[in-house]
Amino acid sequence: MTESQKSGATIARPLPGFVEFVVLMAITIGLVALSIDNLLPAFGPIATDYGIEDGNRMQLLIYVFMIAFGLMQIVYGPLADSFGRKRILMLGLSIYAIGTVMAIFADSYDHLLIARFVQGLGAAAPRVLTIAITRDCFEGREMARVMSFVMMIFIIVPVFAPASGSLILALANWHMIFVSTLVLAIIIAVWYSLRMPETLHPEYRHKLSLSRIARDIKTTITNRQTLGYATAMGLMFACLMAYIGSAQQIFETEVYGLGVWFPLVFGMIAACMSVSSFVNARLVRKIGMHKLSQGGLLVMAISSLINLGIAFAFDGAPPLPVFGVGLTVTLFCFSMTMPNFNSLAMEPVGRIAGTASSMIGVYSTLIGVVAGGIIGQQFNGTVIPLVGGYLALAVLAIIIVGITERGKFFHATH
Repeated sequence: MTESQKSGATIARPLPGFVEFVVLMAITIGLVALSIDNLLPAFGPIATDYGIEDGNRMQLLIYVFMIAFGLMQIVYGPLADSFGRKRILMLGLSIYAIGTVMAIFADSYDHLLIARFVQGLGAAAPRVLTIAITRDCFEGREMARVMSFVMMIFIIVPVFAPASGSLILALANWHMIFVSTLVLAIIIAVWYSLRMPETLHPEYRHKLSLSRIARDIKTTITNRQTLGYATAMGLMFACLMAYIGSAQQIFETEVYGLGVWFPLVFGMIAACMSVSSFVNARLVRKIGMHKLSQGGLLVMAISSLINLGIAFAFDGAPPLPVFGVGLTVTLFCFSMTMPNFNSLAMEPVGRIAGTASSMIGVYSTLIGVVAGGIIGQQFNGTVIPLVGGYLALAVLAIIIVGITERGKFFHATH
């Protein structure tokens, strides 16, 4: 890797090779996805154990986690810019482990929600530090390429997570799902300790002070490109939150009644999202972040409009193959936009990557959780709220990108 050398980093020991670096980053941020997706098959057993009759209430297991995940990111970023990436990652993993142990021994649904909140507080660190470490080592299109590979592997997690959750449920109770994520957190901590050097450039290390944090936050939120693409990224993240929150009800129980086949369909759609990230990684150097992300956004809006028309034509429950193809196209485009929007948002703020990453993460996550949660809670036994929400989010994102770029679409400065 030469990008870190280009930035003048002094690293005590060599970085891992490219493949190991990408895999480690992907597994680290994948802990967040696994904490959500492998729990989906357990919604039924958890509801039975705690006497929860309203299916929409089970979505709180996702949204409570994500709210804590979003809020805590603003804490980890400044700490990482002051004390280094590795220390703060270990702090976050420790908090995550505490929340996971709490979940294993939760004796009520409310206690489980509290445990999920603590888990989310800890899980914010892997998200912030993965982006910051990648920005320490890469920039521009190269960062977008690395993030696409990271996201490709990250998205593979949902391919197997529901199936792994179902397998665990077949062999043991739902508590063992939390045991599995605890084991993964320990593996990540050990891997980082043994293989990853500190990547924070010495010249970028700051003393922890409220005035500096406020200044860095101001720098982040007043940068037109950063704020605009962070907003667009939040709207795209809302698509994922709405889908994850509603997927179990749509596929497993109320609309299509797939039962044990739910993990297979969920995984197939996730696999297509992973392919999208791979395609983006291969094309971003040649075509550029602007053209790929904006093209994906436009196709997403068109496909969402078509999907909504089809949904109304079938009274909210189109045939599964038709809905599956339409949803896959939409989420394929979503996966094309996310790594590019993230890289475009981070591009102007590399010198404060930790704080900027955390601020962008807080902002985009909260937009995603709130907007996605609103869409998810509209579930009425049909797919109309989901596909209608996707259309609204895509149109809003197009407007935001247009404002950010002052009406100039598909130019290739990056």
